[in-house]
Amino acid sequence: MAKVLLARRFPDSIIARAERLFDVTLHDSPDPLDQSAREAALSEYDGIMATLGDTFPASAFPAARTKIIANFGVGYNHIDAAAAAQAGVMVTNTPGVLTDATADIAMTLMLMAARRAGEGERMLRAGNWQGWHPTQLMGEDVTGRTLGIIGFGRIGQAMARKAHYGFGMRIVFHNRSPKTADFPAEQLGSIEEVCATADVVAIHAPGGNRHLIDAKALAAMKPTGILINTARGDVVDEAALIDALEQRRIFAAGLDVYDQEPHVPARLMALENAVLLPHLGSASLLVREAMGNMALDNLDAFFAGRPVPNPTPEMP
Repeated sequence: MAKVLLARRFPDSIIARAERLFDVTLHDSPDPLDQSAREAALSEYDGIMATLGDTFPASAFPAARTKIIANFGVGYNHIDAAAAAQAGVMVTNTPGVLTDATADIAMTLMLMAARRAGEGERMLRAGNWQGWHPTQLMGEDVTGRTLGIIGFGRIGQAMARKAHYGFGMRIVFHNRSPKTADFPAEQLGSIEEVCATADVVAIHAPGGNRHLIDAKALAAMKPTGILINTARGDVVDEAALIDALEQRRIFAAGLDVYDQEPHVPARLMALENAVLLPHLGSASLLVREAMGNMALDNLDAFFAGRPVPNPTPEMP
């Protein structure tokens, strides 16, 4: 029976299924594997079910006993999959299952940031609400406005569809390759053009696009513009975003991911015009169970000698 490390505590049903399939060790901690734990895992286990924060650089693979890393999640930029492939280590992920859940969180952030909901809740909980008055916490409308999507894949299109049909929003987007949709959406030629056109800019680009949204892109946004990020923290130049929010060069931001998470800069946490969530994009039980089962399907197929359902594109 294959020896498999579960690098985090996953939902109970996933742990139970893993224990039926494999000789399982559970790393029962909310913290990612550190370098020492990673090196020990690669030398001891046939397979590892890893997730965000469990970093596997190129240097980790040449001496590895491990033959498969089944990533719990779509993004896998914490794993050097190309180096893994060269070393004969399979890397898989879990695409598709968290599309609507992540799009829903992006919609939540858009509405909260536009209508200053986080600011209002903090006011009320602090006992500072003195009753309704005509100019209190006036925000921005979203109905009928323009939503710009950066990265028009599954999640980007899901958010755009919800925004178009639910709120009558016009959709513009930027994508590296030509894309079409089953609803009205206009592809623009650059990120800056989307930022200048849209009232809300939502990032759905994959990991590996460090600082895709930089100071230049932020400068192109409207003073009433809102930035939403549920993709990866490093896609946004966090320092440039903080500057833009502090100087009120954009209206607000809604963030579910951060460059050095779980660390969030104190300057960012101090901003009333920033809505901050603790990486909730896929945080529903049904979605997390679906992700876990997909990762286990990849492990099960690999050790049974069948083609894995979801290899990353780097795999031969």
